[in-house]
Amino acid sequence: MAEALISVLLEQLASIVFEHTKQAVTHVLNAEEDVRSFSSNLKTIQAVLEDAEKKQVTEARVRDWLQKLKDVSYEMDDVLDEWNTEILKQQVDEGKKKVCFPTPANCICFGQVNKAIHHHNIATKINKLNEKLTVIAAEKEQYDFHLSTIRGTDEQLTQRQRTSSLVDISTIFGREEEKEYLLSKLLRESNQDGGSSQEGKRFLVIPIVGMGGMGKTTLAQLAYNDENVTAQFDKKVWVCVSDPFDEIKIAKAIIKSLDKNETQKNSNELETLLLCIKTHVESKKFLLVLDDVWTEDKTKWESLKLSIIMQSCEEGSTILVTTRNEGVAKMMRATRSMIHLDKLSHGDCLALFNRFAFLDREEDEANGFGAIGEEIVKKCKGLPLAAKTLGSLVWHKETREEWQDVLNSKIWELEEVKEQVFRPLLLSYYDLAPAVKRCLLYCAIFPKDYDLKKDNLIELWMSQDYLNSKGKKEKRRIGQNYFESLSMRSFFQDFRKDEFENVYGCKMHDVVHDFVQFLTKKECTIIDANQRVELPDDNVRHLTLTSVPEGPLLLHFTNVKICVALYSLIQELQL
Repeated sequence: MAEALISVLLEQLASIVFEHTKQAVTHVLNAEEDVRSFSSNLKTIQAVLEDAEKKQVTEARVRDWLQKLKDVSYEMDDVLDEWNTEILKQQVDEGKKKVCFPTPANCICFGQVNKAIHHHNIATKINKLNEKLTVIAAEKEQYDFHLSTIRGTDEQLTQRQRTSSLVDISTIFGREEEKEYLLSKLLRESNQDGGSSQEGKRFLVIPIVGMGGMGKTTLAQLAYNDENVTAQFDKKVWVCVSDPFDEIKIAKAIIKSLDKNETQKNSNELETLLLCIKTHVESKKFLLVLDDVWTEDKTKWESLKLSIIMQSCEEGSTILVTTRNEGVAKMMRATRSMIHLDKLSHGDCLALFNRFAFLDREEDEANGFGAIGEEIVKKCKGLPLAAKTLGSLVWHKETREEWQDVLNSKIWELEEVKEQVFRPLLLSYYDLAPAVKRCLLYCAIFPKDYDLKKDNLIELWMSQDYLNSKGKKEKRRIGQNYFESLSMRSFFQDFRKDEFENVYGCKMHDVVHDFVQFLTKKECTIIDANQRVELPDDNVRHLTLTSVPEGPLLLHFTNVKICVALYSLIQELQL
């Protein structure tokens, strides 16, 4: 959240509107220097934010530091809003026709005095916020943060899990339909499927798309190791691509898998490597699995020349791709053969949980633990990674009371969940542009399983000024683009469409909602309006009231400071 907030704030500080602000307050308290210092401190902090947001998952002191940073950033955002509103008022006043009367030279112009006082107040606030941020910037040295360079290229920050083709069949439950469909594609006798959907090519590209932890790699492993698939293809290669997309590295990995004794695998010339691959697979039926592809950059994909290489293979050759982003499938022009993984059924999810929870302690399942386990599985909402993680967690717990504690805990309060389930979601989160991150995190204001209406959501983003328009692009169009970006990365699900196949509504997976709430838990609060309304923290920025009764609504805030500073959203939600 801090990275998204600060990126937008830096844009505001550099905007033309704020240039007017600097000019207006320069004459008092040296505000222009404070503004430059504030921006400089933000940029210095921004360089370590990716690492800080990663460490906050497991380090409470980093979370506290980020919270202080967000508080100051929000306060500056408030000051900018206040002053931009004043500028708009002045522009309206200047546009009105005025009748001028002669005024004695010694007459005091109260309007000018009030304006000067207002400028002084703005400058004073900026000065105090700059002092706070200077302290926060100095504190960052305590945490040994890594500097991030180009987004996604710092291996220390990404630490993405490497995969292989090996799979433990005993830990897999469900996915029978998806596996059957995928095998039918791989074992097809002719390539009319590939010809019709992929511009007459001799090969087929099959993308498996889904949110992190949904089982994309597992499905690919099942197909790769199927005995019929092994018999069907002359050559099989598995490459974990991940991010960044390195053409040389990928090409070397393919050659090494094809022939470990090939001397040309040591070359750093892409031309040499690609010709070597082509020589090894020419006129052969070839299956290439590219696991965990992130890039939507078509130039990078085309630089591998896989289309040319695969055209030289025997007809029926296939590229199988796993990705979290539907945009990758679109870039590859393979959406018609795409497999979109949805959540597991409750039965399959329970079977997976039990496989880990009751390993070597099957007698406990019928001794009261099984009933608690079934309730715990409901928290997973069909996400295989969550079921596996929670099953492994309770395996170490020997009493029903300990299992009950897991059931009663909020999912983000469990360290194992934060470490194993949220980290894959953080990778998808990092892949978003800062402005899109802010729009995603705003969705924490909605209760779980809430029916999101696309147009209404975009209007709410607009009301928060999250959609900064550039050039001739309208804010609503930008909001549509942000919505599609989040949808393609599986942050939204259960889409509702009209008769023209246009999406007008969706939901957010419960685990994604937990993840978003974890990142914003001190800023977004949902309260039942039928109960006494007391804000749990003095950092709340967004408030949602559910079960709002008809008639007057009585609100009681115990902290007056909050009441003044709060950006509140009071929304009647039909749950």
